[in-house]
Order: sequence, then structure tokens, then C-alpha cells
Amino acid sequence: MEYLLELAASPAAWVALATLVVMEIVLGIDNLIFISILTNKLPVQHRQKARRIGIGMALILRLALLSTIAFIVQLTEPVIEIMGQAFSWKDMILIAGGLFLVWKATTEIHHSMDPAPEDPKTATSTVTLGFAAAIGQILMLDMVFSIDSIITAVGMTEHLPIMVIAVVVSVMVMLFAAEPLAKFINDNPTVVMLALGFLIMIGMTLIAEGFGAHVPKGYVYAAMAFSAAIEVLNMMSRRTKQKKLAQQA
Repeated sequence: MEYLLELAASPAAWVALATLVVMEIVLGIDNLIFISILTNKLPVQHRQKARRIGIGMALILRLALLSTIAFIVQLTEPVIEIMGQAFSWKDMILIAGGLFLVWKATTEIHHSMDPAPEDPKTATSTVTLGFAAAIGQILMLDMVFSIDSIITAVGMTEHLPIMVIAVVVSVMVMLFAAEPLAKFINDNPTVVMLALGFLIMIGMTLIAEGFGAHVPKGYVYAAMAFSAAIEVLNMMSRRTKQKKLAQQA
């Protein structure tokens, strides 16, 4: 209790908390985009449930990993060397997660360009399998993003209560933002392609970091923000044209 009171009275602890909360929210954007795109592939009645399960698992995984900080720190120690390149468990997890993201986003882009006709006879089984597959894929990426998130938290502060609060706050923000983001993506088909492009970029970044090439997150998120701003301008332009055509009619 005395330790918590000392932290609460420390300005440095509040600065660290604010910084870590912002960092965790930014890192959670990647996770949230993936969850939104994947759950939008499910039938409407299953989407909200899948999002809540996915984000709930993200919180559970992060808190579970925080309870094993000593083990998490060891994940950064080299365990294998290939052609002079040392790889830790963290590196291999990031590479696997990055490859999965690139594969998934590329598959979704291909499906968007050439959608397969749905067979009404297999619609029921497809829904069941689709929900289970979606939860499995969300769990896999939750693990990758959670490990990255916790290692970032450990690198920024040594106080466990600050890490826990930052993780809980970031996941709560994800929970509140999930529905509006998923609806926005679903209502704007061109945004889906942009978001899939983001996932490919994030996947390539994870692979690069797994191979030891550090990519500043600021560059990645600046590129995402710039692309999103251009897409917003395109959407405004399309709506303006539609209003003018409606008035002329």
C-alpha cells in the first residue's frame, strides 16, 4: 500500500503512466484494425460477440504476460543462430505474426478483387466454421501484439502497477472504439482496401523487426495517418459529387 501511495505522489510516475497509455493505445490500433476487418467477415449477429471476445482475450493475455515479466524479458535473449543471425523467441514470434498478417491481408485483398460465390447449401456450416476460425486467428494475433506491447511496457517503466493501468486503459479504449471503427470500415468499402494495406505494412514491419532491422513506429503511423487523410478527402469528394448529381436530378 505504501508503495502505491509513493507512486501516486510521484510526478515522474504520472508522466510515465501517461506516456505508456498513449504508447499502448497506438500499439493497440494494429490489433483493432485486424479484429475489425476479420469480424466484419462474419454474419451481423456474430460480429459484436466476436469483437468482445477478441478484445477480452487481448486484455487477459496482456495481464497474464505481465504476471510473468521475468519470463517475458527472457524472450529477448538469443536462442538460435542461423547464418550468423541470432534469433530470440520474440524475434521468431514477430516473424511468424508478420508472415501471418501479410498472408491474411493478401488473401483478403484477393477475395475482395475476385469474391467466390457463396453456396446457399453450405451457408450454415460456413458460418460456424467462420466464427471459430475468426476467434482462432484473433487469438493468434492477440498473442503477437500482446508480447510486443508488454515488452514495450517493460522497456519504458519498471513499475508493475503503471504497466497494469496502462494496459487496462488501452484495452478499454479498444473496446469502446471497436464498434465505431468496424462500422466505419464496413460502410466504406474503399477503407477496407486501405486497412488491408495497413495490415501488410504492419506485417512487413514485424518481419523486419524480427530480423533485427528496427523500424521507427513513428514512420509507420505517419504513413498510415497520411494515407487515411487522403482517403478522407476522397470520401468527401465523392459525397460532394453525389449531392450535386442529386440536386441536378
